[in-house]
Amino acid sequence: MKAIICREYGSADVLQLQEVEKPVPKENEILVRVHSTAVNSADWRLRKAEPAAVRLFFGLTKPRKGILGGVFSGAVEAVGKGVTRFKVDDLLYGSTGMRLGAYAEYICLSEKGAIVTKPKNMSFEEAVSIPFGGLTALHFLKKARVEKRQSIFIYGASGAVGTMAVQLAKYFEAEVTGVCSTANLDLVTSLGADYVIDYTQEDVASSGRSYDIIFDTVGKMSFSASKKLVKKEGIIILGSSNVSKEIQGVWTSISSSRKVISGVASEKADDLIFLKELIEQGYIKPVIDKNYKLEEIPNAHRYVEQGHKKGNVVITII
Repeated sequence: MKAIICREYGSADVLQLQEVEKPVPKENEILVRVHSTAVNSADWRLRKAEPAAVRLFFGLTKPRKGILGGVFSGAVEAVGKGVTRFKVDDLLYGSTGMRLGAYAEYICLSEKGAIVTKPKNMSFEEAVSIPFGGLTALHFLKKARVEKRQSIFIYGASGAVGTMAVQLAKYFEAEVTGVCSTANLDLVTSLGADYVIDYTQEDVASSGRSYDIIFDTVGKMSFSASKKLVKKEGIIILGSSNVSKEIQGVWTSISSSRKVISGVASEKADDLIFLKELIEQGYIKPVIDKNYKLEEIPNAHRYVEQGHKKGNVVITII
């Protein structure tokens, strides 16, 4: 089968299209013919080992996982003899978790993973745009216990996580303020944001308003600005943080009535089912910026790494 292989950390040039052996499912695994995958911020960070702590989990000197790719949509081609959740020809979407491997024509996954049948009203390309942003946004919004009539400030509202956070927050009946660049104002408004702020034209920390929840989805907002905007008993979500912000967050949670939430988002099949139901009921729609082919994944990485994509960058394999 064809796959994009990553044998060393570095620029997008380290990603090479190669022929590799087609995997065979174990007793409790399914073999999926991958129709689509996606390139997200996590992918290029793994490729570059940025931050350096990535090496502790994926290999000190080179990646232990030669095939990257954390999300997929596709069809079941074969099942292990112990599999009970899925059958051949089931159409699925989901996350590969720490296993990665979706930059390939086929992948074997445990049937117990964050995998469910894909939404009926979505193509494979549309479905694969949901898991990364959707699971991340849902995880943090649930931890923050977002409620009706609460005010939430979403920084990076036009990205993969941000576009899902806006739509989910509106489903939970919160008042949403989305922050993005000029080019994305109409997009964020179309997703349901009540207010939109152009960070290239306004100092977001000087708006004079305060919010119940601050959700920095891209890690580009200063922690001091988040503290300035959040209410005294509000919540700051560090959807993408660094060591310095983590330390400030812990101290803020200890020394004040504010709460700071951070960490790695969980990936659960139940959450994917919840997202699927919202999609089929029309509460969530996909946001796709660009579409590439499998052999074009290096170019997709270069584009995503620039940090200006709208929603998701999807890879069509079939």
